[in-house]
Amino acid sequence: MKNRKPFLIVLMLFAFVFGFAQGGKKLDKIIKRDYQIIECTISKMSDKTVEYSLPGETLQISLDVSQIARIDFSSGRSQTFDVTQSTSSSSSGSSSIAVSEMKSNTIAVLPVPYLNSDTQESSEDMAKFAQNDLYNKLLDKSSNIFPLTVQDLRTTNSLLHKAGIDHNNIDETPIEDLEKILGVDNIVAAKVSYTIGTAATSTTYNSGNAKVSDNNKKVKTNDVSTTTSNNQTYYYYTVYFDMYKNKDKIYSQTRKPFLAVKDSWMDSVSYLLKRSPIYVKK
Repeated sequence: MKNRKPFLIVLMLFAFVFGFAQGGKKLDKIIKRDYQIIECTISKMSDKTVEYSLPGETLQISLDVSQIARIDFSSGRSQTFDVTQSTSSSSSGSSSIAVSEMKSNTIAVLPVPYLNSDTQESSEDMAKFAQNDLYNKLLDKSSNIFPLTVQDLRTTNSLLHKAGIDHNNIDETPIEDLEKILGVDNIVAAKVSYTIGTAATSTTYNSGNAKVSDNNKKVKTNDVSTTTSNNQTYYYYTVYFDMYKNKDKIYSQTRKPFLAVKDSWMDSVSYLLKRSPIYVKK
């Protein structure tokens, strides 16, 4: 019996060390083109898909490489994915893109994905509204971005539509191709991601009637207390703002509005635009 005790102690220590090593295991990170980050263990990769499992699960999940921007492996190695080939081959079965005449010193505003990060649903109406808002901000500040000229929004959207590009797949198209399609040498690309939260609030109102007695003394009567409950909705935004010139990214910022109110993302867009390298104070 005494001889078994050291063996049990060693076995328990081994189990503890093994469990700690498993719990502290580094994970791979998949960074998607919609900015979502997936921490996982990658088991298999091919030219078309990546298979992975989530922590604590054995179920294998398959993800198309066209949705992946980069993978940071637990070993420290990173791999970036270029979707030029898959994008061009999916457009009318052709390996080439329609090239527009290049207009120097012209900037185009891309459709702005407006994504609910909880449901992964994107609103087409809000994407158009956000694009139009950014477009108007650039027009209003045309003197501050001289010598750049803002490409007409109808022209931008028409050329993108002909190429089969919209707010759903704009992140999957290389900037080099977008510049050729639009015929511009400058591009501003933004994205709005948000989550919605609610909180219950209550307000209590007290009121009462007073009457005067025969001896001119006030007597308070008929006290009434009313409590009103409301659900307050909060919007938590993250605004991604990038600028490109001749294929190179010249500006990249992320900002979260201070106030969690609806449409507060618009103030963040103005803030980031005024601090971009194309903006000059007058």
